[in-house]
Amino acid sequence: MTETLSAQEIVALARHPQRVTPLEYLETLFDEFIECHGDRYYGDDQAVVGGIGFFQGQPVTVIAIQKGRNLEENITRNFGCPHPEGYRKALRLMKQAEKFHRPVILFVNTPGAFCGIEAEERGEGEAIARNLREMSQLKTPIISIFTGEGGSGGALALGVADRVWMLEYSIYSILSPEGFASILWKDSTRAGEAAEVMKLTAKELAKFQIVEEVIPESKNGRRLSQLAINHQLTRLLKKHLKELQELDTQDLLKQRYERFRKF
Repeated sequence: MTETLSAQEIVALARHPQRVTPLEYLETLFDEFIECHGDRYYGDDQAVVGGIGFFQGQPVTVIAIQKGRNLEENITRNFGCPHPEGYRKALRLMKQAEKFHRPVILFVNTPGAFCGIEAEERGEGEAIARNLREMSQLKTPIISIFTGEGGSGGALALGVADRVWMLEYSIYSILSPEGFASILWKDSTRAGEAAEVMKLTAKELAKFQIVEEVIPESKNGRRLSQLAINHQLTRLLKKHLKELQELDTQDLLKQRYERFRKF
């Protein structure tokens, strides 16, 4: 039995500055990681970390949207809000993975794509839309894991996958509860109420079959150790990568298509 928390409490946990970051999962679960930089068009977005590593001896492409733990790191990582070049870097690495038949593993933790005027000038919407289109047709297995916040199109841009998982205390929604409350009730202080209405927790999204797996972070009312969570992720990745790689490419693409068409 997992502990029962309100949606508002889970939002707070998903955003907690001491929450394990995607980069820490990357460093813990994969060996010999080599980071790749730049989108080959404009620049290198530090909010998106990506490269090549080994999982259980198998080469994989790993991409993560990374926040910081303090103000300095958050400024460097743009508070986990990717610019267009971040999404284009991710797509470049995914296409490279397709070329060399490497599975793609994604870790998502973002309040959303950066919404500044410079991002719009460089084609934020186009970059996200292109990722959605290309990921739907990528001829290699894709697993996407939500580790904290999953906000709007900024998260969906790395969420078109064969398997989508969430940690127990992560969230995935069309926008923030504060934004939802501001639009619906013109009152951002009702964010807690909005969080309940939005059905943004892993438990709720699993009910709607938006996600296939919820990775527990508690058991019998007690929080699990990070080591235990990492063991769960390792086991699931090993199992599902094997299943996906045994599929014929056309079957893989067909199942991915059907997964998203059912919503």
